[in-house]
Amino acid sequence: MSESLPLNQQPTLRVVPMPADTNASGDIFGGWIMSHVDIAGSIPAMRRARGRVVTVAVNAFTFKKPVYVADVVSFYAEVVRVGATSVTVEVKVYAERSSRAPTPGEVVLVTDATLTYVCLGADGKKRAVPAD
Repeated sequence: MSESLPLNQQPTLRVVPMPADTNASGDIFGGWIMSHVDIAGSIPAMRRARGRVVTVAVNAFTFKKPVYVADVVSFYAEVVRVGATSVTVEVKVYAERSSRAPTPGEVVLVTDATLTYVCLGADGKKRAVPAD
């Protein structure tokens, strides 16, 4: 079933996986997706924190469908919670199937995740998230 990309926001990150990113079965390696989810999630976290953040927890991570070589993979990241020193971000990952796929142009939700980042000061220690 084809889905549609979120119309009200631009992707935080968009990448096309290559053959070197595959696992032994020929699908895109889950670790490749996880790495890009972490990068995408850190962008709104850094903006909200107005500075350095580091990943402190992967709260949830669900692989729903495989990603294939040459799919256009779009990562949509949104802050869902702000704590005293942390920012929690939800990331949804969509793949637009390439011309090599059985259903070219189909858009599918392939992964969703929730990650928490902690804010760090120049000294490398936790610091408060600035007020809005």
